[in-house]
Amino acid sequence: MTADIVETTETADTARWAPGDHILWRYRANAATSIHICRPVTVVQDTAELLAVWLAAGTACVKPQLTDGTSVHREPLSTRYTKPRTTALSTWLGTGVLKLARPGEPWSVWLFWEHDWRFKNWYVNLEEPRLRWSGGIDSEDHFLDIAVYPDHSWEWKDEDEFAQAQRVGLMTPEQAERVRAAGRAAVGLIESWGAPFREGWEDWRPDPAWTIPALPADWHRTGRYRTSAHSRS
Repeated sequence: MTADIVETTETADTARWAPGDHILWRYRANAATSIHICRPVTVVQDTAELLAVWLAAGTACVKPQLTDGTSVHREPLSTRYTKPRTTALSTWLGTGVLKLARPGEPWSVWLFWEHDWRFKNWYVNLEEPRLRWSGGIDSEDHFLDIAVYPDHSWEWKDEDEFAQAQRVGLMTPEQAERVRAAGRAAVGLIESWGAPFREGWEDWRPDPAWTIPALPADWHRTGRYRTSAHSRS
């Protein structure tokens, strides 16, 4: 990956990736600019309306970790966001995840299956609208999420983390309200069973010929932001 990051959301004039291309799905650390989550994925579809990618089981990823080696989610909530952090390599386990992102929306929708490919649930990950660059997309996670089940029921997830992030200053009150508003908009989409929930993605399966993307050595690289369309890596 040698091209600069490009400051653009998924607009019609950006170069598209082809099915089977390998890209990076990354998240910046909250209230920071450094990348602390990086997941190599395979492109399923990339159009002006939707970016769909597959995160395969066994993929080498990068995740945040406390500097003392403690897993973030094993740290008590009261100190989870205040203790020093670093990044660590990890392996994505389970059956893999299909991630769907529509341009400009402040969330992405993830699909999970059981090991026998029985569909488990959708997961609405509230996040910054994604920025595209030559090697993938970057966003920032907003803590609050929504689980959606096959019977169309839903529930808020990680409300405790969302509240704690505000208490320790990772989110301003204004940003928190924008995230809540985004969540309410996502709930409206769920309750009307709009796209992508109604589109049958739960019946999708990955191409068996696809290989697992490698984690590049420069997974954390930053680039000069500019406003022109990106080129494919």
